[in-house]
Amino acid sequence: MEIGVPKETKDQEFRVGLSPSSVRVLKENGHNIFVESQAGVGAGFTDEDYRQVGAEIVSTAKNAWNRELVIKVKEPLQPEYQFLQKGQLLFTYLHLAADKALTEHLIDCGVTAIAYETVEVASSTNKLPLLIPMSIIAGRLSVQFGARFLERQQGGRGVLLGGVPGVRSGRVVVLGGGVVGTEAARIAVGMGATVQILDVNVERLSYLETLFGSRVELLYSNSAQVDAVVPEADLLIGAVLVPGRRAPILVSRALVGQMRPGSVIVDVAVDQGGCIETLHATSHTKPTYIEAGVVHYGVPNMPGAVPWTATQALNNSTLPYIVQLANLGMQAMQTNPALAAGVNVQSHRLVHPAVQQVFPDLAP
Repeated sequence: MEIGVPKETKDQEFRVGLSPSSVRVLKENGHNIFVESQAGVGAGFTDEDYRQVGAEIVSTAKNAWNRELVIKVKEPLQPEYQFLQKGQLLFTYLHLAADKALTEHLIDCGVTAIAYETVEVASSTNKLPLLIPMSIIAGRLSVQFGARFLERQQGGRGVLLGGVPGVRSGRVVVLGGGVVGTEAARIAVGMGATVQILDVNVERLSYLETLFGSRVELLYSNSAQVDAVVPEADLLIGAVLVPGRRAPILVSRALVGQMRPGSVIVDVAVDQGGCIETLHATSHTKPTYIEAGVVHYGVPNMPGAVPWTATQALNNSTLPYIVQLANLGMQAMQTNPALAAGVNVQSHRLVHPAVQQVFPDLAP
């Protein structure tokens, strides 16, 4: 099969769909890989690295896109719509619940679009295997970035999360105790912050107690509890995930207005619409804005800040599925239920149930 790897076009997105080591595996399986020139440079991979493992370097995005299977990291942006073709397989993060225009175009053009974030295995652990590696990175980065933007020079209130002897540590409130929330808490605890995690799943809270013990306050999430803890947060992290659907709004505009001036909000759920009413998507070039006196950070591709780590972590999880798609084509969805669950759009139809609920007018 011919596999295309275009260069990412999202603002400061330096990850790449396939690393050279992944290309080597696909070549060993008899496939031809076409990598757009400079696609891997931001992640530390040169064109020569790809040539050495058998890839063909192509000079234009069109030549990378014009293949049976296209592997990306982030969703196609509008200038890339022209490259989508009927019968083509597209495997990437899509997050369609937050992007109706892309959903409509994928339906119209006839591509089969498989979303990393909705590939799902039927087990209690690693249920969303292609979302987990980037969730780990985004969770860890959320505190790293939050600490930075709490600095006075960055618009924050000048709080050191770890505090110092004689001065209280910063307070970090994490909405959601899944992978993102757990990793955010892990870093915040390591920095010496006071940490609270809110979640609606009591079983998950019990599990988190085995991880953190008394170092983290674990609270059942309801509107009253959210109202009580958010105004006291120096750093508020949105870590809510409803697979395939838009994130619910947990923090209202009025509640944001009760936070201290210079507090920081980092909403990792922004790629699914966000769970903070005042937060909208930003970019690595201009990552923050201030509303109601609070610093808002809403970069939807946070792991793009650490592309060397993120590309390899993502490939470790995606490669087995990519090999199946390359070896079997459309039949891969029939033999692997996890891949079948990842299909969002196929044969001019929106097929993923969760996305159908978001856009009922697009459902067949």
